[in-house]
Amino acid sequence: MTTLTAAAPETDGRGGLTVAGVAVERIAARAITELDGIGGAASRVLGIAVGGEDLDQGAKVSAHVTGSATTLDVRLSVRYPLSVRATTETAREHLIRRVGELSGLTVSQVDITVTALHSTETETRRVR
Repeated sequence: MTTLTAAAPETDGRGGLTVAGVAVERIAARAITELDGIGGAASRVLGIAVGGEDLDQGAKVSAHVTGSATTLDVRLSVRYPLSVRATTETAREHLIRRVGELSGLTVSQVDITVTALHSTETETRRVR
């Protein structure tokens, strides 16, 4: 989690705006919940998933703010059988638009890692 802050250029001598990286992370995590078929990613320790991915929990987002621009690193899961490519492109475009609207920052890059696919059907096993 990046907690850098950046100051936007002053406007007509009325003051400046500072947006913390953690605020951008929360905005992006909330914005991703506005899309269907995208869920959260499990927490990781030394690269190993701890717990499971869950469509009901939020995606993991890291933000790096520099000046009036930010980059996002997002970890999420996708509902199967949705297209991973189409779903992540939709998520990327949505994040760029919503984070820009809500923070006033320019989103210059969104890196997305898909950590799991979730089936909408519950898995049933049969004993033979």
